Amino acid sequence: MAPDGFGTSLTPAQAADALRAGWSDGAPHDVIDVCPLADGGPGFVATLHATLGGDLEPVTVTGPLGEPALAAVLRVGATVHVESAHAVGLALVPEDRRDPTRTTSRGAGELLAAVLPGAHRVVVGLGGSATNDAGAGLLLALADALLPAGTVAPDVAARLGGGGGALGSLGVDDLRWLPDLRAALRGADLVAAVDVDVPLLGLQGASAGFSAQKGATQEQAQDLERALGAFAHAATAALGPVRTGPGADLLGSPDARAGRLSALPGAGAAGGLGFALALLGARLLPGARLVADAVDLPGRIAAHDLVVTGEGRTDWQSLHGKVVAEVAARALPYAVPAVVVSGEVLVGRRELSAAGITAAYAVADGTDAVRAALGDPTGTLRARAARVARTWSPARAS
Repeated sequence: MAPDGFGTSLTPAQAADALRAGWSDGAPHDVIDVCPLADGGPGFVATLHATLGGDLEPVTVTGPLGEPALAAVLRVGATVHVESAHAVGLALVPEDRRDPTRTTSRGAGELLAAVLPGAHRVVVGLGGSATNDAGAGLLLALADALLPAGTVAPDVAARLGGGGGALGSLGVDDLRWLPDLRAALRGADLVAAVDVDVPLLGLQGASAGFSAQKGATQEQAQDLERALGAFAHAATAALGPVRTGPGADLLGSPDARAGRLSALPGAGAAGGLGFALALLGARLLPGARLVADAVDLPGRIAAHDLVVTGEGRTDWQSLHGKVVAEVAARALPYAVPAVVVSGEVLVGRRELSAAGITAAYAVADGTDAVRAALGDPTGTLRARAARVARTWSPARAS
């Protein structure tokens, strides 16, 4: 059982336990191994802590609405893992207050600033955010922490920290301090563990692809696309030429044009936090792949007859770096079937098959069924897993 979390309803560990319980109900003779996963979003730190050990430390930062939020930092030797969702997660914003034109990623920058001293490598999990500000708030918080006081003009700071809707008026001169901020971080090995491989802009970018689930109307999504486009142009122009090399990003090729940073796979993750971290020299790596390596997912799959994964909603995003696609890819070399049990399945059989997914089952179909499932997420997932087990149980097949 190797699922991600189910949105804000179940953590990866809770989802794995529900799948195990349901499978045992339907196929009591099967031997079940539980391996919760994450893709950089919610559950990233907890999943790695369960596997890697290390020390958890609390840090209080600014939440997406400006209220205090408690984050957990995982230190394993000289490597620090942080989870941006602790600071900017959608779960921190009540549904009736969700507005990605106003929410800020400042807390993610405060979290990063808190762990930089003494850290050789910092891995930042990206995903599940309530923000859509291209990481402008993160950049502001780091500038406040690492650059001389007064470097960022007060009016510029207000727009950087005011959410994605305030970014369109920023120009190149407002961001001339970005090269100094990148230089201040040169000694740190920054890794952004992205939950999706989408760019910052475009039809599958941060605004068009994800802002609606954070509360944006269609008109607001269009406004955010324009604002983030203007900000990305100003930021990359202010940064000037930079060079990335093999392994420095998902493109894996040298490029001296900062303008290419907004097109990097993963730049649109977490409302554009991937873009901001790329500006600072971070490597953008698939979070699901990083976690899969940490828990030795291939070795565990090879020792089993079937792997079951899942998430809150399996849709087009799932095939762009999410856990279910990673699990299927890891199972394929061993000819182990990969079965998905998700809250909803909104991808056709052909697309699922192309991703290596053997079969997919939804806990709920239709608005009313989804609403009912959210009332008892553990029970409904357990019941669905029991029914799937009666079809896919290796013990029954033998």
